[in-house]
Amino acid sequence: MPLTLRGAPPLTRQQVVLRVTLGLIAIAAGGASLAVAPGLRGVLGAGLAFGMLAVAIIDLRQFIIPNELIVVGLALGFVHAGITASETATESIVLAATRGAVLAFAFLLLRVIYHRWRGRHGIGLGDVKLAGVAGVWLDWNMIPIAVEIATLSALAVYALRQWFLGRSMRWTSRIPLGLFLAPAIWLSWFLDALLFAPL
Repeated sequence: MPLTLRGAPPLTRQQVVLRVTLGLIAIAAGGASLAVAPGLRGVLGAGLAFGMLAVAIIDLRQFIIPNELIVVGLALGFVHAGITASETATESIVLAATRGAVLAFAFLLLRVIYHRWRGRHGIGLGDVKLAGVAGVWLDWNMIPIAVEIATLSALAVYALRQWFLGRSMRWTSRIPLGLFLAPAIWLSWFLDALLFAPL
């Protein structure tokens, strides 16, 4: 039986379960961020977790990544770079911006090459911008890990879905990359904070 809130459309039991699950994931990710990086860095990491969860949900549903979430991710990332600097805050922010620009350009280049090869875009501009967020948040050594996590998880989920539905793999199938890249960004940040935090 659908659950009804005053002034809102009724929610089915499945929708309620989904929302509760997403809420628990957000709470767990936020708590994990604060656990591995107490203080302002952990707060920023929790903000990253919430933002990337929102990106994943929206990209799954609509195949778009809102610019507002990109701006929030970049802003939090630059603050994070400034407070975790081993050099001056300005140098750290410039380095973060450089990493973001390099990774975004790499994704843009892949987008152009794929379009010329296949005649269609395989990577959306939202994914290019999200790559910039990854570069701002992650050090050089963690960037390949995030990209690999996103790529392998996307391929694995797609392959399992096609197998479950009894369909063959197709080059033309659409995959919301942000659904996988966004969580990979937070997960890579989490692993970096957990494994390489200064003693």
